[in-house]
Amino acid sequence: MTPANVGSSSFGLLETVTLDDQVDGQPLVVPNVTITTGAYKGLHDVVYVATEGDTIYAIDVHNGTVLLQANFGTPVSYPLGCNNNGPNVGINSTPVIDPASKTLYAIVYSNGPSGPGYRIHALGLGSLADKVTPQAVKGTHKLSNGATYTFRASVQRQRPALLLANGNVYAGFGSFCDLAANVSRGWLLGWNAGTLQPLPANEVFDTQASSPNNFFLSSIWMSGYGPAADDSGNILFVTGNSDYSGTTYDGVTNIQESVVKVSPDLMSVLDLFTPNNVGALDQSDTDFGSGGALVLPDQPGQIPHLAVAAGKFGSMYLMNEDDLGGYSPARNNVLGTYNVGACWCGQSYFVDPRDGLARVVSSGGSAIEVWKLQTSPSASLTRVSTSTSVTVGLQFPGFFTSVSSNGTANPIIWALSHPANRNPASITLYAFNPEAGGSTLSPIFKSNAGNWPNVYGNSNLVPVVANGQVFVASNKQLQIFGLKSQK
Repeated sequence: MTPANVGSSSFGLLETVTLDDQVDGQPLVVPNVTITTGAYKGLHDVVYVATEGDTIYAIDVHNGTVLLQANFGTPVSYPLGCNNNGPNVGINSTPVIDPASKTLYAIVYSNGPSGPGYRIHALGLGSLADKVTPQAVKGTHKLSNGATYTFRASVQRQRPALLLANGNVYAGFGSFCDLAANVSRGWLLGWNAGTLQPLPANEVFDTQASSPNNFFLSSIWMSGYGPAADDSGNILFVTGNSDYSGTTYDGVTNIQESVVKVSPDLMSVLDLFTPNNVGALDQSDTDFGSGGALVLPDQPGQIPHLAVAAGKFGSMYLMNEDDLGGYSPARNNVLGTYNVGACWCGQSYFVDPRDGLARVVSSGGSAIEVWKLQTSPSASLTRVSTSTSVTVGLQFPGFFTSVSSNGTANPIIWALSHPANRNPASITLYAFNPEAGGSTLSPIFKSNAGNWPNVYGNSNLVPVVANGQVFVASNKQLQIFGLKSQK
């Protein structure tokens, strides 16, 4: 795809595929999969989609044929009465795929004899059958007073995308609508990718035995953005709010409103950055953790390892990933702070072919902003362009972007809006050309991309681009866009 053909009449909707429920995770595309069971055995290019109905679909990317579908249980209806999700919570996060072992990992939330529970599955790409015995998600952790705190599936929401790194699968957990905050806390758990045996250690980010309002959390949710791994296999993510007194942060027994780096074995917290207004963020429920942490590819210059993160407060922080900045009540010890608008979102990245310099794409508020990364004489970001408005409508600010390119040329930024109205409650796919020139980006493509009747739950959806096609999953459907000559 190039800006020229995406902006022409030759680009548009190719296929619409009906699904059984709302989709909150992003589709995943794998070429050259050998389907080993069912009516469509043989080689296919496949997009995998997981729904809140606890169903995973394998769909042919070229004609929309459902090659396989497998259901893994009965989803949980409005957990704890929370309505910022759909009517069902089943597979709420984005699965992760290991192409080498041809395995898809997913965490399923379902009702069982003893109530709601999570299970982690390792599924064959060609069959959607379990390769090893699925494992119930469990965990215990010591609190600061020595008491044992036990993972409770009924109060923990597995929203962030899964991460595959270090031969392990990692998953973050938060809460449902901040309900049951007296017993819900932020967890990071991990499993061996080959056996699904849990790692010996895990992390809980509020281990305090008491708090002024009996309100704990320090959740990992990030609007669905996943934890990231750096060159050393360390895991980075952002935590959300804790007790609304604004007094419980200490960076050890409670690490809320922070970018956190933990060791691959989950044995220890290695580093963190906490904004100097952490107390105010807690008091106003202005989660830093509404967005994720983007670890940038290695850069030239004296600081090769960089990361960015932004949240509800609207500040995007540029950090030295080898020394995140810690916490100081007087100032933020980061490389730069930039206003991007309130962010229920996550950043994306590309290298501009004109000057060979990195670009960070932010998407807070209702606009895309493209930032040029300078690494010499010091690391900094400079805003080079801003898009016209992307609809956020009835929902919280911020949205997700992806960047495609034709090799090393012709970058295109893709974005998905929130619904603008209740009827019809539709979402829109946008494409922008960051090389169009000037400081204002106007869409080169704009089209309805599905429906989202659950307007009280943010459509934190990610457009997925692969091999000249764009995949958008929404409520009970997958839409596939591309050049009409591909159909």
